[in-house]
Formats: sequence, structure tokens, C-alpha cells
Amino acid sequence: MTETFADRHGTYGVMAQFETPEHLLAAANRAYAAGYRNMDAYSPMPIDGLAEAVGFRRNWVAPIVLFMGMCGAAGGFSLLWWITVIAYPHNVAGRPFDSWPAYVPITFECTVLLAALSAVIGMLALNKLPMPYHPVFNVDSFAKRASVDRFFLCIEATDPKFEMMKTKAFLEQLNPAEVAEVEK
Repeated sequence: MTETFADRHGTYGVMAQFETPEHLLAAANRAYAAGYRNMDAYSPMPIDGLAEAVGFRRNWVAPIVLFMGMCGAAGGFSLLWWITVIAYPHNVAGRPFDSWPAYVPITFECTVLLAALSAVIGMLALNKLPMPYHPVFNVDSFAKRASVDRFFLCIEATDPKFEMMKTKAFLEQLNPAEVAEVEK
């Protein structure tokens, strides 16, 4: 296992503060174009195109929800079939044992139940939540203004292209209000 800069120096990354969402979006696009891939942007409001600018491409929550919804439907239908055909077969009004129209409400409810549970659990797991501590809060200006009126771009030390001095110089070229080192 190779030791990275972050492992040696206890640095999480370098963070730049911007005053407008346009400056943040432009900085994120330039950082991505420069080859930085492990970065994150923080904003007090949604910014159209920011996720794509920092390289976020795929959301795994939807496929997880679809798969688990299908598992819920198959499980609910199979359970009802097993109950009415194998475990407790009863002839009700001359209907066949596997009268599937009666299975529809329970099958639907099992689909919704597993899909909803997997959406919540998948979202929490993929966002690594709950996260009671994050290193970016070690920067005073971030802790005071990130949710109020400032926009931040953090290039993480785990990025293959990260070198403290070069990354800091690159961020300073983007005309930020402040550039700060983020300690772990």
C-alpha cells in the first residue's frame, strides 16, 4: 500500500471560497478540465450544472430502488402463491387455488414497501450518512458562511493530481475570496 500526501500530513484538501454561484461553477469546470477528479462543491442553494462540473455522473439509488421493488413484487407474489397453493389450499367459490387477481394488492404493497425502504437506506449508505464529523468544518469561513451566502470548492488530497503547492496555486488563479488548507 502506498502512502499518500494526505496520510503523511493529515491534510484533507484545499478549499477555495467564492462569492457567487457563477464563480463556483466556472471554477469547478476549470478544475475538472485541469484533471482534478476528487473534489466537492458546497453551496447554500442548488446550482444547475454543478454536479456535472465536479464529475458526478451516476446515481445508484434509482437502480437499487428498481431492483428491490422487483424483489418485493416477486417476494409478495411468491408468498401468496405458496400460502394459497401449497400451505393452505382452500377451494373458495370454485376458484382455482392460484387465483392471481387476489394477489395484486399485497404484491403492490410489498413492491412499495421494499422500494421505499431501499430508497432511504440506499440514499443514506451512498451518501455515507450519518456523518457526525467532516473535515471541511475545520475551516472557519466554511463553518460560518457555507449555509448562508458563500460557495466553496474543495479539492481533496486523495486526488491523484493533488500536490499541496500546485493545487493551492491553481485555486488562487481562479480568483477566490479565500483559499484555505483543510486539516483532517
